[in-house]
Amino acid sequence: MKRLRIATFNINGINARLPNLLSWLEREQPDVVCLQELKTADKSFPARDIEAAGYGVVYQGQTSWNGVAILGRDTQPLEIRRGLPGAEWDVQARYIEAAVQGVVVACLYLPNGNPQPGPKFDYKLKWFEHLIAHAQTLQASEHPVVLAGDFNVVPTDFDIYNTRSWLKDALLQPESRACFQRLLEQGWVDALRTLHPNEQLFTFWDYFRRHWQSNSGLRIDHLLLNPALAPYLQSAGVDTWVRGEDHPSDHAPAWIELSSRKRKRH
Repeated sequence: MKRLRIATFNINGINARLPNLLSWLEREQPDVVCLQELKTADKSFPARDIEAAGYGVVYQGQTSWNGVAILGRDTQPLEIRRGLPGAEWDVQARYIEAAVQGVVVACLYLPNGNPQPGPKFDYKLKWFEHLIAHAQTLQASEHPVVLAGDFNVVPTDFDIYNTRSWLKDALLQPESRACFQRLLEQGWVDALRTLHPNEQLFTFWDYFRRHWQSNSGLRIDHLLLNPALAPYLQSAGVDTWVRGEDHPSDHAPAWIELSSRKRKRH
């Protein structure tokens, strides 16, 4: 296993946030990046700018909405699939999978599900079921796998500043949380929570009511590691400085660092 930094970042419009993305890539130099919410068609995806920054890229865009991409520093990701198996009915660009630097990287943008109840929440849960089914095969793989992206799930009340104004939101519903828990029960390791069990880490602060300034955030961007990869987990965190830049995304990149050797068990 190589020493690697793998990050996930909901960019919230890649062309609008391109300067922010390039600044972050230059400063932090992640080896692998999963991007979500590109909000652009393939023909207007800024591939040349990203390649000029030293990153190979595979992507699946969509006009105005959704969109996912995987970047590899000084390497070209090898695409495995786009879209979840069994979900050929889904026309939204929400899942892409590639081999990068010896790791199978699954990048996802799970449906938001609001308003709930309703068809959007039903779609969220249906999509989640297909993810759970595919994740089981990835979890059991002998290859190291990371399942990374914007899951649009706040796993527990500890992962949000305050539940009061969010109780009816799809991100906190028991059904959403139960689906996320089923992923963990497959044997996936929630990297940020594993290494920071007692720290409130947030990855999203909406643009309203000065939530960024008051650190009123949510943790909805996750990196889950399968048993073949988890022993190499060394550190994890959130590049919160990105959220404080001019014209930012409402998310900040979450990341993990992998050691070249397995951690010793105590």
